Amino acid sequence: MDIDYRVAVVLAPIAVAAGWAAFNIGAAALRQIQTFLNREA
Repeated sequence: MDIDYRVAVVLAPIAVAAGWAAFNIGAAALRQIQTFLNREA
């Protein structure tokens, strides 16, 4: 079974961009949740 590397070449930059966006949004979301929980307490 041969793997078509063209699929990986196309999807790799998209996966990197999605991971970077999730990392940045996740950090901001955690900060916002922590602020909300601290304000409620």
